[in-house]
Amino acid sequence: MKDELFYMVINSGTTSPLFLRDANRRIRLLIVDDSPLIRTILTAMLADVPDIQIVGQATDGQEAVQMTLRLQPDIITMDIRMPQMDGLEATRRILSVRPTPIIVVASSVYSTDYNIAFNALEAGALTVIEKPKGLLSQDYENVREQLVTAVRTLAGVTVIPRRESKLATSRVGPMTAMLQAMFDRPIQLIAIGASTGGPAVLKEILQELPKDFAIPIVIVQHVLAAFVPGLADWLGHNIRLPVSVGYDGEQLRPGKVVIAPGNCHLIVTPGGVLRMEYSPPIEGQRPSATRLFQSVARVFGSDVVGIILTGMGEDGADGLVELSKAGAHIIAQNQASCTVYGMPKAAVDRGVVHEVLAPDGIVTRLLKLNQHVQSISFRR
Repeated sequence: MKDELFYMVINSGTTSPLFLRDANRRIRLLIVDDSPLIRTILTAMLADVPDIQIVGQATDGQEAVQMTLRLQPDIITMDIRMPQMDGLEATRRILSVRPTPIIVVASSVYSTDYNIAFNALEAGALTVIEKPKGLLSQDYENVREQLVTAVRTLAGVTVIPRRESKLATSRVGPMTAMLQAMFDRPIQLIAIGASTGGPAVLKEILQELPKDFAIPIVIVQHVLAAFVPGLADWLGHNIRLPVSVGYDGEQLRPGKVVIAPGNCHLIVTPGGVLRMEYSPPIEGQRPSATRLFQSVARVFGSDVVGIILTGMGEDGADGLVELSKAGAHIIAQNQASCTVYGMPKAAVDRGVVHEVLAPDGIVTRLLKLNQHVQSISFRR
């Protein structure tokens, strides 16, 4: 066993080796960037990492597609703005001809960059990291750590290209006694946790909600802090509801979508007031979906719908246990539609999930809940 390496990733709901390689079989990485400087920096960052091998460098999207077919890398780092073909189109083509895990490397400064970056995530790229600023920059080690972690974690993930979905509004089960009981009480908040693959699913769900949606929505999405404002802006331009990054002291409002800021936990306090909390990470995450769910359980009890979406790891599951004990309704995204079925499976395994639904089913449930809440308000 000493001469074998297991690359452990969460896939198909289990923590198991997706592939087994001997010690000489390193992770094969293709770097795609039109800037010689950035290619040099990324190469320098990985030069002394023993389990990662850079097998090629592409200077534009067209070359990236060709080199992917020829070199068959395990994972790709993808630039956004390039001549001939940009990173979004290259991502789409690679995922259509040889699905390969893709890490988007983008600037968090320019709106055009983060819009393309999140569109690439929607197309099937797995995550986005911040573009390094230079070999001597203050953030060099931080970006290097992000890069190495992402490559090691995502190299074995099975990638399924995302296709434009046609959401139905009827793919949910019958109205059970439990669901009927949920409709007999006013739902005051929808709390959502997501990680790898989450931005695309969030857009898929939220863009189907009407502008008069009556329930506040609070989201913890694992993404680098520098890209949280970009995520909020991207979603805000694609859905009917107002979207913003949460701030300390903010009051929850019906139909307002709030995304947790980076590097702190977002919690809900009595009266529906949001607070930022700087306690240690939970399951390696800050913000943590578990911490959000715990706070929501204590404030709103059963008048909550907790939703756990695609993501690697187990963040959110322990918080959903507390939400379930408080009587809240718990929904998990189904395995078939998840990029990584880690976080939903962890919740399902704890026995706290009431419904397992595809994104269209989640939309149906939220639309019906909205009708219910509005009917209660009308009767009053």
